[in-house]
Amino acid sequence: MSTQENLAKAFAGESQANRKYLAFAGRAEKEGFVNVAKLFRATAAAETIHAMSHLRAMKAVNTTEENLAEAMAGEEFEFKSMYPKFIEEATAEKATAANISFKNAMAVEQVHYSLYSTAMQRIKTGEDLSSSRVYVCDICGHTVLDETPEKCPICNAAKKAFTEIE
Repeated sequence: MSTQENLAKAFAGESQANRKYLAFAGRAEKEGFVNVAKLFRATAAAETIHAMSHLRAMKAVNTTEENLAEAMAGEEFEFKSMYPKFIEEATAEKATAANISFKNAMAVEQVHYSLYSTAMQRIKTGEDLSSSRVYVCDICGHTVLDETPEKCPICNAAKKAFTEIE
């Protein structure tokens, strides 16, 4: 295996550990283990540092235009190929929670693709997005610019489920 392949595997592993440890922190907090939650959040932060270091070593962060093109390709793959197959398998297995998770993610990936496409059009003219406010639904990840809807069009969560991203 090459160093580039090792960096890619290390990046993926560190990234997954970050997300998992944040979930573990939330659970520890709910169970009243505040200091264990802090430990999980600290190690999650360390895993992010490792992941970003590996990404830099891979020279995987390019110009904004190149990064948008890569992000669009990834989102398109997810909503056109990956999630439809996952949904089909989850349906066959009657895995209801997984099916809902996959369907929500697939719908949101289409939105991300569209948002990235808009951003790409803008930067090709040397302009930033005109929207200065970005919100994410805490339930399904639906992402909107400028203002939140009364109900999330993906998961029907109330307006209050949206968090502004700084």
